[in-house]
Amino acid sequence: MPTTAEVLIVDDDPDICTLLVAYLGDFGIRAQAVRDGTAMRSSLARQRFDIIILDLMLPGEDGLSLCHSIRFLSDIPILMLTARGERGDKVAGLEAGADDYVIKPFDPRELVARLHTILRRIRGRGVGAPPTPERRLPPANDICFGGWRLNRATRELTSPAQLLIPLSYGEFRLLSAFIEKPQSVLSRSYLLSAARGRSMEAYDRTIDLLVSRLRQKLDTDSTARPLLRTIRGEGYLLDVAFEA
Repeated sequence: MPTTAEVLIVDDDPDICTLLVAYLGDFGIRAQAVRDGTAMRSSLARQRFDIIILDLMLPGEDGLSLCHSIRFLSDIPILMLTARGERGDKVAGLEAGADDYVIKPFDPRELVARLHTILRRIRGRGVGAPPTPERRLPPANDICFGGWRLNRATRELTSPAQLLIPLSYGEFRLLSAFIEKPQSVLSRSYLLSAARGRSMEAYDRTIDLLVSRLRQKLDTDSTARPLLRTIRGEGYLLDVAFEA
């Protein structure tokens, strides 16, 4: 790595913490470990980190809840570390805003490789920098399309019937990707990278689940034409006109 990375490990297993701090140090990555959400927030308030390794199963506030709270305030990359490998748990972690997912027991070399991949991506645009110009949403907070209104500051979606539709972090990122390229067919790999800020072939199918959930929220009127269309063999299209 061109410069030393700063990593915060949040895991209640002291053996894993000791292993990771020592192993990451061998690769020039400075790491410190804390055991719970309270200590995590205290560390984040005192110091700037490049990435968080976050255990899913923690005492008190669990990893999913902490991931949600981090994502509300920051785009710092999160690598979820957990013993739970069921597909639903992976999707839940990624949908909460995690950038990647490693299952215990893990090969430390694989974890370091995944960290390097994430760090190369964020350093390509500068740690903590805003999205690149081609990925920006329109400047206004309220984006209107087909009678819908998305407030990108609060991540709130309002239906044509003035109903507030809650969006997960992943659904918000996915909808933002469609809005940034209106009337364009977007491939599954593009959407996964845009929605998660990464490209992970192992989780490629999760984009279908995200699209399905977003489609259900957009299709509030069963008699109307679907807004999210599947283009067989190519990807998905948000078929809607944007309003001034």
